[in-house]
Amino acid sequence: MTLKVTALGGGHGLAATLSALRRCDIDITAIVTVADNGGSSGRLREEFGSLPPGDLRMALAALCADDAWGRGWAEIMQYRFTSDGEMNGHALGNLLLTALWDRESDPVKGLDQVGALLKVVGRVLPMSLEPLEIEADFADGVRIRGQVEVGTYRGDLIDIRIIPQQPKPTPEAVTAIGLADWITLGPGSWFSSVMPHLLVKDQLDSIVASPARKLVLLNLDDPAGDELSGTSPMHHLDVIARFAPRMRLDVVLADTSLSRYGQALNEKVEAMGARLVLWDLAQDEAKNYHESEKLAPAFRHIFGAESVR
Repeated sequence: MTLKVTALGGGHGLAATLSALRRCDIDITAIVTVADNGGSSGRLREEFGSLPPGDLRMALAALCADDAWGRGWAEIMQYRFTSDGEMNGHALGNLLLTALWDRESDPVKGLDQVGALLKVVGRVLPMSLEPLEIEADFADGVRIRGQVEVGTYRGDLIDIRIIPQQPKPTPEAVTAIGLADWITLGPGSWFSSVMPHLLVKDQLDSIVASPARKLVLLNLDDPAGDELSGTSPMHHLDVIARFAPRMRLDVVLADTSLSRYGQALNEKVEAMGARLVLWDLAQDEAKNYHESEKLAPAFRHIFGAESVR
């Protein structure tokens, strides 16, 4: 029986995970955040009232078939127009998804249509069928709304929430979570790509109730990285434990560079019911990005070892 893996996240982090999973000969479902309010996605969202397409486009491109057709369409989907007019900065894939949603008004159907065109290995689903907002409170008394704004603010997080506060998760996504053998979360911008999946109550309930094993992929130890740069991976895990205390983990996967945290990281992982797996995951030239070709054998090792535990 083919292993079923449901990957949660958004942006470049999820794309790296999906590119690796595509190499593992498994049944993949990607569940993607829908709170992006910047760039091409934000402009299309504001004009059409649609889901922000950018993270969904990146997930589709990451799962394209590894042949001339798939690779060619992946490049086309990622192509961005350059001009002095209103088309400047728009990704062609964003426009294609928005056109299908505008015509069909069914985001899942539109994504499945593009998936069929690209011959994607797996399925891409939005976390919710309505565009969401992220709002956060920080220790300095500042309240920030918007994925881009929250993701770039430097401060100690006090609270974070999704608006509307009780959105409905996509039914197909809930089904995929329930049927999964493994659920992966991360890497990515922790507040704006990773944590939103745990802030939608019904989706979190389905994750907690799922018999699937849970894997968290930690960010690389990059001082110039996301909004949690300068803090430890233990803090990343603390954020999960704080907002999703009922969720138990099975594996925390981290780059070997995080071994410098020693026993403190091991103790935090064990406190969440998981075991720590260290693996060389960083790109050789860009140490702040995960390398999909290194992630793939790490996933295969974990899935194989855990299946016989």
